[in-house]
Amino acid sequence: MARVRAFPAAFMLVLLLLATGEMLGTTKVAEARICQTLSGRFHGLCFSSRNCASVCHGEGFTGGVCQGFRLRCFCTKPC
Repeated sequence: MARVRAFPAAFMLVLLLLATGEMLGTTKVAEARICQTLSGRFHGLCFSSRNCASVCHGEGFTGGVCQGFRLRCFCTKPC
């Protein structure tokens, strides 16, 4: 008898979890793409992304990061 009463409660719990998962899946946020290009003014090895970003701001970009094996400065902006 206890098993019969537990089944509807468990079934409702599973339905509630599925409905919650469906609601969470529908609220997707669009992320902007970030375009990167090699800095034209930064010279030497890039060890500080802050310094790279500063140079890139002077080139009209929104930021900059040090990347790659050769430690180059890449300027970034939304596409």
